Amino acid sequence: MGLRKKSAQKKYRQSLKRKERNRFVMSTLKTKIKRYSEAVSSEDIEKSQALLKELVSLTDKAATKGVIHKKKASRYVSRFSKKLFDLSSSQAVAS
Repeated sequence: MGLRKKSAQKKYRQSLKRKERNRFVMSTLKTKIKRYSEAVSSEDIEKSQALLKELVSLTDKAATKGVIHKKKASRYVSRFSKKLFDLSSSQAVAS
């Protein structure tokens, strides 16, 4: 490690753990976003609703843990909900 102080060594170990957790959370979040976007573009409402529920939960957890900012999580949820609403309203008009 090369760090002299015990507190510095501990802080370094903590930063490695947080870095690993943040990378996992962001990777999972990006994957869910991609799957949700694919479901919306294929106009599959049921799948989109299920994925939206998971995505909202995941963004809230990420914001709680401090991986992303709370307002960014809120903005994500708003945008994803709007996409689903637009999709469902266009499906209702077409029917």
